[in-house]
Amino acid sequence: GLMAVVFKFLSLTSDRVIPENLARNVVGFEHHLANGTAEPVIREFQQGQSALARLGSVAVKHSGKSRAQVTAAVEAAAREETVHLHAGIGVIDVVITIAPLLGLVGTASGLVVIFEGLGDTSNHLAISRGIAEALSTTIFGIAIAVPAVIAHGYFSRRIEKLTARLEGLLAELTHTVSKPDTQA
Repeated sequence: GLMAVVFKFLSLTSDRVIPENLARNVVGFEHHLANGTAEPVIREFQQGQSALARLGSVAVKHSGKSRAQVTAAVEAAAREETVHLHAGIGVIDVVITIAPLLGLVGTASGLVVIFEGLGDTSNHLAISRGIAEALSTTIFGIAIAVPAVIAHGYFSRRIEKLTARLEGLLAELTHTVSKPDTQA
């Protein structure tokens, strides 16, 4: 679980998804095309070092096609990028589910120890050990699950924000590189 959290922190940085400099270049891409200065931006797209660059590369690759064709190509690539953005979230989901269940197993085993200590001659030491085991495993299960739930919520919101920003930037880029739709 901890490794998945660290992985998500590293993989959802701005430089890996939407570098600010590239985002500014996407916003001003029409200006770059008009001035003949689009080549460095296109080269950065082709290097594909961020999600925005990879999706920008798809848009530029389909430039000159109709807006619908460019949009369809970018949307298909965006679905794949979204899958990459969600990588590791499944591990956190498993930790959220499994940790309390393992705590519950420990609670049940602690109760077994408690009941074994009960009888004609009660073994107070066994009973107290069973109570301690039951409570300890419950605490550990919850202590593992709670940070995982917090991390999951944080990463889910971060992915939503990043994908919304990507959508806006790519809509603008798609508009710039596609040929105007003709009315029939």
